[in-house]
Amino acid sequence: MGVSIRQLQQVLCERTEEFRVLRQIIEAVNSTLDLQAVPQQILELVSQVTAADACLLYLLDESGQNLVLQASKPTHPQNIGRITLRVGEGLTGWVAKERRPVAIGRKAYDDPRFKMFQQLPEDRYEAFLSVPIATRDRLVGVINVQHREPHRHKAETVALVETIGKLVGGAIANARLYQAARQRRRELETLARVSEAVVSERYLDEILQLIVTVTAELMGSKICSLMLLDEAKQVLVIKATQALSPAYRNKPPITVGQSVSGQAVKERQPISVLDVTTNNGYMFPEIAQREGLRSLLSVPMLVEERPIGVINSYTSQEHAFSDDEIRVLSTIANQAAAAIERTRLIDEAVSAREALETRKVIEQAKGLVMAEAGLTEAQAFRLLQQQSMEKRRSMRQIAEAIVLAHELKEKS
Repeated sequence: MGVSIRQLQQVLCERTEEFRVLRQIIEAVNSTLDLQAVPQQILELVSQVTAADACLLYLLDESGQNLVLQASKPTHPQNIGRITLRVGEGLTGWVAKERRPVAIGRKAYDDPRFKMFQQLPEDRYEAFLSVPIATRDRLVGVINVQHREPHRHKAETVALVETIGKLVGGAIANARLYQAARQRRRELETLARVSEAVVSERYLDEILQLIVTVTAELMGSKICSLMLLDEAKQVLVIKATQALSPAYRNKPPITVGQSVSGQAVKERQPISVLDVTTNNGYMFPEIAQREGLRSLLSVPMLVEERPIGVINSYTSQEHAFSDDEIRVLSTIANQAAAAIERTRLIDEAVSAREALETRKVIEQAKGLVMAEAGLTEAQAFRLLQQQSMEKRRSMRQIAEAIVLAHELKEKS
């Protein structure tokens, strides 16, 4: 039986629609390098061409081990960035691992590879099509197309979505390169500002406040804080933060080894927590809940392996800190430690100089008292001490007054 004109017209219409969608996808991926905008645009077009009830797009994270939900249609904003799958886990993870599509026409949820999330209504959809997003030989993510009712996935549709996956893979790879380049520039600019502050003549409090402010901007922190170690008491005290909340600013000191910050100082290693409101080791979950804090990266400040404090970066949403983020915050922590150590050395030098000058003027005054009153060295020193206590002045002030009186007497 030959193919009818109507069938040919239908095939032509389908191909025309496919070409239209492909053209729009090419225009979309070439029009922006915004990693946030590309996935959602793609899903809108995939949803049109497949007549899907739902489309989900997962991207491979920096570790290369996990797939993270990046976009969805219908949108699920509460789940974006929070739902994750290991490569090889569930149907989506299987597609990522095998780098080949899977198409199930009915009861996809009964497939032994299927993973239920409970939060997603699509868990109970009948039909499931999943294809890898890749560029060259590198996996970027996975696109899932789902239908509520049983659905036959045509070979042409599967091939079309595969083609879309390849186009999207290149676009996302380019967007990631662009995003990484922008982030590196921001990091360099921030580190330059911190370096300038460290070698400047500003007061330490001003330097530390600048450090937490620019760090918060770079890291996208809800709150960034810097805590210094009181070595005598072995507690950490907030020294600088860009947070305006009195509840956070007035948090009590943390003992070394306690909470996340204290543990980071004790172990001399960065520590990250996905959700401080549910972490058993975090000491202030009520404050975190009230302030809208979720994830925390805590990095110790070290001077020749000696801990002197910690820098904390909080986010308002759950966030898995990358190796690059840990590296950047560690670099800033080192810069802050250098500023604090520099100030300490200057203070010690000033104190030593003042102590020497004090000793010199006391010795001079003591010699004058010995000569004028005929006292021994010990008696003259006790006299200076007695005058200091009676007049509530420092020994140096008493000594300077004696020397000044002697100089005036000589001139008169």
